[in-house]
Amino acid sequence: MESAADGDGCTTPDVHLLRVGYALDGDDSCIADARHHAAAFLDRASDDQHLPVSARARDLTQLVVSELVTNTRKYAPGPVLLELRITARTVEITVWDSDPKIPAARATDPSRIGQHGLEIVKAVAEDFEIQREPVGKRITARIALSDGPGHL
Repeated sequence: MESAADGDGCTTPDVHLLRVGYALDGDDSCIADARHHAAAFLDRASDDQHLPVSARARDLTQLVVSELVTNTRKYAPGPVLLELRITARTVEITVWDSDPKIPAARATDPSRIGQHGLEIVKAVAEDFEIQREPVGKRITARIALSDGPGHL
């Protein structure tokens, strides 16, 4: 895990205060493992670094990790890379997989069973982006650490 501060010892909002990465093998246990890693990371951020991690941020981070890793498990063969970063305001969740195809959220359809993962992630994330990589794609979602006006 890495920490960062600017030259005067004060942290800046966009600097990654903590960062950790995990390689998941893409088997049946990788989704639960990813959720566990996310929860442990946020516990360390709160307990060791005294960062304000709200219950909402914990729940949404685990939800987003679960949805992104589930999609990767279903649609991209092979290992999954998960990176978690914290700034002064957000937790950033990044998942890399081997499939270069850029997924699109489907139109909202309450009668559709399943395939709502990307819709859910986009609905709860403050920011969301997908970038094609030389060997697949990278999906990043950002969740607010604290509960503020306008949060679910």
